Parts: sequence; structure tokens; C-alpha cells
Amino acid sequence: MMKTTPRTRNQYAFIFPIQTRWADNDIYGHVNNVTYYSYFDTAANALLIQNTGFDLQHSPSIGLVVESMCTFLEELSYPEIIEVGVAIRKLGNSSVCYDLAIFKQGKEQASAQGHFVHVFVDRQTRKSTSISDEMRDALSNYLHVVENESSA
Repeated sequence: MMKTTPRTRNQYAFIFPIQTRWADNDIYGHVNNVTYYSYFDTAANALLIQNTGFDLQHSPSIGLVVESMCTFLEELSYPEIIEVGVAIRKLGNSSVCYDLAIFKQGKEQASAQGHFVHVFVDRQTRKSTSISDEMRDALSNYLHVVENESSA
């Protein structure tokens, strides 16, 4: 198995703070693994809302998650405040691949990292639709190439 190299804050132009909640912890006293995906989802959507003008309630298109992955490097637990770094790994015609990393507040290396893919579809028909030029232009400001998920 290959050793994962933790990503660092300077790889992310968008950082979104999240307060962990009591309910995020599992019986072992740390944030349950499935909750990390919720943090990824929250941060990716925050980037869309805050920086592209995306309107969750009224936009003619919506982003559906078709793929996600997370590598866990260091456990988190309530009541930590975490910060999720978001960058765009790939911007396709109708899809966006986000590169994400979760940082403990004040830490430079990621506690978890992974990716998340949205495919944009028509809100009514659920058929794939092109990302608008306005959204594409806004997201291109966060585009960067990520090294392999792991390194030897």
C-alpha cells in the first residue's frame, strides 16, 4: 500500500470553516467517517453559492454527486472547528471534480483529503446539461492540478 502525502493549506484558494457538532462524534469519540463526506459536500456547495452565484433553490440546473473519495489521515472530534480547503481538479462540460482537504484549525497539513464529483443536470428532467459560462469562469479561478492521490 502506498503512503499518502498530506496536502497543505497553500494548495487551496477557498477555505471554508465548519464547527463540528456533538452528533458528528461516534461511539469511539471521534468524527464518524461518513460525516467527512458531509463536510466535503458543504464546502463544495459553499464555493458554488459564494463565488458563482449558484442558487440552490431556483437554478435551472443542479449538481448531483456521482463520485466521492476520502483518505483519513488524523482523527477529528467535537468540539473542533475544522476548515475545508476546496480547489477544482477538473472542469468538464457538465461536471466538476473538486479536490478537498480537511484541516484542523491552525494546522497546515490535512487531517483528511479526497475528491468529490458533481455532474450538472437539468433540475426538471435530470438530463446532463452544460455548466454555464458564468459558473465556468468563476470556477476556473480555483482550478489547479493535483498530484497523485498517494505517493511512494
